[in-house]
Amino acid sequence: MTNLKPDPEHGKSVHGKSGMMRHLPLLLILTVAGIGAFTLRDYLSFETLRDNREALLAFRDANYAMTVAGFMAAYVVIVAFSLPGATIATLTGGFLFATFPGALFNVLAATIGATFIFSAARWGLGERLAAKMEDGSGAIKKIKDGIDENQWSMLFLIRLVPAVPFFVANLVPALVGVPLSRFVISTFVGIIPGGVVYTSVGAGLGDVFARGETPDLGIIFEPQILLPILGLSGLAVLPIIIKAVRGKKEA
Repeated sequence: MTNLKPDPEHGKSVHGKSGMMRHLPLLLILTVAGIGAFTLRDYLSFETLRDNREALLAFRDANYAMTVAGFMAAYVVIVAFSLPGATIATLTGGFLFATFPGALFNVLAATIGATFIFSAARWGLGERLAAKMEDGSGAIKKIKDGIDENQWSMLFLIRLVPAVPFFVANLVPALVGVPLSRFVISTFVGIIPGGVVYTSVGAGLGDVFARGETPDLGIIFEPQILLPILGLSGLAVLPIIIKAVRGKKEA
């Protein structure tokens, strides 16, 4: 009961203050994301990359290590605060550093940024929500148990399916109590296919700029790209199907 005593200076309970502090990181991310959606849309764009390409290449050639560090830091911030321009950042990684090591830089930075969102959501909401679902009963308990039984498959699936927004794929695992290590591993591995595709598009931007065109970002939906990704998605969902069939037979 001592945690609920009023704070003499502010007249608020210690429990209330700690609750607000727990939500602060997630609220900060949502606030910056909202502001960035309106203020940075015109800056983090393909046109900006095209207009500054020569300066970027010159700086990279003169300061390679600094360029890598600055690029990855910027990418982490974009992902961590869900700012517009993640796709442009991926293209830039390919444009500056080629498909490899550009894809490695992109995947590492995206994983670090995603981990920030996951940690903020888990610290503010996820632990309590997961505990409530665990202690619940009926349909809610069954949903939580189903997710827990198939965590690896579900985590890989939401990363591999192109239709799942990246921000959603970062939040949902935090709200159902996924361990941090499992989230990091599945994120890093799961975004490699899409990351390599878009990085390779970025690596070819020199020719695209020379022709005065824009990159074809719909390439990921081309059959030769989409079918292998859907195949990986099928492998991810296979354990869920096997468990469901076994469960029915046992029943």
